[in-house]
Amino acid sequence: MAFLPTTADEMRARGWDAVDFAYVCGDAYVDHPSFGHAVITRLLEAKGYRVGIIAQPDWRNPESVAVFGEPRLGFLVSSGNMDSMVNHFTVAKKRRRTDAYSPGGKMGLRPDRACAVYGNLIRRTFKRTPIVLGGIEASLRRLAHYDYWSDQIKRSVLLDSGADIVSYGMGEKSIVAIADSLAAGLDVSDVTFVPGTAYRTRSIDHVYEPVILPEFEALQADKLEFARSFGLQYRNLDPFSAHPLVEEYPHGVYVVQNPPSEPLTTEEFDAVYALPYERAWHPSYDAAGGVPALAEVKFSLVSNRGCLGDCSFCALNFHQGRIIQARSHESILEEARAMTEAPDFKGYIHDVGGPTANFRIPACEKQLTHGACPNKRCLSPKPCRQLRVTHEDYLGLLRELRALPKVKKVFVRSGIRFDYALLDKDRSFIRELVEHHVSGQLRVAPEHVSDAVLGVMGKPGRAVYDEFVREFERINRELGKEQYLVPYLMSSHPGSTLKEAVELAEYCRDLGFNPEQVQDFYPTPSTISTCMYYTGVDPRTMESVYVAKNPHEKALQRALIQYRNPKNRDLVREALRRAGRTDLIGYDKRCLVRPR
Repeated sequence: MAFLPTTADEMRARGWDAVDFAYVCGDAYVDHPSFGHAVITRLLEAKGYRVGIIAQPDWRNPESVAVFGEPRLGFLVSSGNMDSMVNHFTVAKKRRRTDAYSPGGKMGLRPDRACAVYGNLIRRTFKRTPIVLGGIEASLRRLAHYDYWSDQIKRSVLLDSGADIVSYGMGEKSIVAIADSLAAGLDVSDVTFVPGTAYRTRSIDHVYEPVILPEFEALQADKLEFARSFGLQYRNLDPFSAHPLVEEYPHGVYVVQNPPSEPLTTEEFDAVYALPYERAWHPSYDAAGGVPALAEVKFSLVSNRGCLGDCSFCALNFHQGRIIQARSHESILEEARAMTEAPDFKGYIHDVGGPTANFRIPACEKQLTHGACPNKRCLSPKPCRQLRVTHEDYLGLLRELRALPKVKKVFVRSGIRFDYALLDKDRSFIRELVEHHVSGQLRVAPEHVSDAVLGVMGKPGRAVYDEFVREFERINRELGKEQYLVPYLMSSHPGSTLKEAVELAEYCRDLGFNPEQVQDFYPTPSTISTCMYYTGVDPRTMESVYVAKNPHEKALQRALIQYRNPKNRDLVREALRRAGRTDLIGYDKRCLVRPR
């Protein structure tokens, strides 16, 4: 099966005089199921639609989105696999130098706020053609949201882009429903009934049992109103229990968010990965050396979707949801066998997982019919008594993959929930993980060690991580292996004062850990932590949360974790003085830094 057409000549070579949909994307064209544009376009192709791809058009030239002329049914627009602002800027708001989703890693081939820019670019030429936004950037901006880069509340991306509808979340079901509705002759303004979509309208008389959010002007005027609105959104994220959300804007405009799409069944999930992907970048990128992002996923396997962890700083709850969906063993093994036949396969499967590798079943039976609890987390602050804990299915899958001809090693790199692993009284998973699926180092994400900060994050307490460390080391000793845990740590998360930052620094000292990279908390759209960052309150409880917003204080917290770096010594001394911990300035082995 050939790549989908990217030029008018390629379109005509297929015998088409037009496309049904033109997919405009901020990423280079990579026909692989780890890239959202490949999944959506191949799925529409399988449903009988003619789709062309316009990858990384020149946003300064309207002709760049007119490659195929006017599509019969509409434009599909995505910024790509990453939010364009996160792709372009560090947490310090400095421009990044490379873009892994562009040919040769070249930066600058997509605009900032790509969905809005592409939408307006299309509207300049095609005044009435339907525009459907999708992907992570649009999904997390479907309603009013805090924008870290401008430090202000921004409108729904629907209004800023000129688009008609957003397909939010993992859009396989919603995009097919939208396509079928447009193909049946419905005007895009009448496509108001599809789960997993948000649309704009001038009347909400048709909306059944809506939850009315605060008006946009109120969100701009009062941070607490924004927190209340976010709390309502958070409680309406489940496909089985959510109500439509309505957000009013000036001049009689409303944005309506329908409840999310229902999770894919195993059969539907398998079908997505059985589509005829080329599993390669488009040949036009060969001269540039290809698209770097493919290397990270080319020999990896997606086994699940969704995450019951519900961490405060993660947008997965707003995008994929909390209900775990899993592919069948047969589907994954078929993909693995095909992978082993690739000329450049060296015998190593780099990952088998998803958002969290060791989640393969829904948290409880109730979720399959009633959804996830809107006011209760599955793992935090303590595991729910109804939580099902088993690694039997995942272990069986890993064993089958290890047994495949041509497979030397199967790694697990997408991250595990160590608290969930410890809840399993049968420790076979941890043992086999250590014995077969770690390459010297296992990356885990305790994020912090202060119980106060961990509580705000929605992560397990420090004692749980300490128990996992002991178990990991015990099994390594029994197996005669020398392997290490590499903890992922975050500085300046809401709830962290200098006191908690010093506690984290002391932990690194006692562990003998010298982190080369520390992730400063990045306030990205539509996370609980970002709402805390902007408002200073937890939107679920409306209780106050301390937030380090001053860039210098954030630098102090980050420097404490990397106190061994000579460049940080002055910052560390200042931080310790501010925290009242001058006992850690000196020559004792407990001290973090010497006097100046």
